[in-house]
Amino acid sequence: MKLLLLGATGPTGLQVVRRAHEEGHDITALVRSPEKLPRLDDRLTVIVGDVTDQQTVADAARGQDAVLCTMGTGKSLTSDVVGRTVDALVPALHTAGVDRLVFLSAFGVGRTKEQASRTQRLFYRTLLRRIYPDKERADRELLASGLDVTLVYPVRLTDQPFDGKYRVGDRFDFAGMPGISRANVAHFMVAQLADPTWSRRIAILAS
Repeated sequence: MKLLLLGATGPTGLQVVRRAHEEGHDITALVRSPEKLPRLDDRLTVIVGDVTDQQTVADAARGQDAVLCTMGTGKSLTSDVVGRTVDALVPALHTAGVDRLVFLSAFGVGRTKEQASRTQRLFYRTLLRRIYPDKERADRELLASGLDVTLVYPVRLTDQPFDGKYRVGDRFDFAGMPGISRANVAHFMVAQLADPTWSRRIAILAS
């Protein structure tokens, strides 16, 4: 498949790049800092640009079969970059004629907060209280966009290696602060390109 990756230089995005490459996909990465990407073969095309610019995203998306987005806020606890990315992404994909989108969000956003443990809720009310409303708005926009979107809601992300041992569902009752490795999340995201099970749905991921 021909894939456009947004957020490819982040810690989860890099895992998606590696997984998609290992599975033989042709990757186009729209990034601001190309030096952060691994050196791969000619199946990785790098475009330097702004993911919040609608025309830039539309141009990058033309001719692609699907888009995988792992845009996050990095170390910022106040950024609205996810919402601004989605504001550009939805019309850009309609313009480019690309329907399939696998989008990384986060557990605790929207109604999934109701399933969170006390520890998780405390975390969401404090450290993440400014960025989660932006993520929630972005997810609502995606679900209303008419795109064939899978929203991926992992619990706390870790840097543990891939082991393929993770759970996927739309309802969990968690205790404490469960985690899941970015490598496992990348595995799930790339797998959705060939599996319609979670099409137009929210998938919660946990180890």
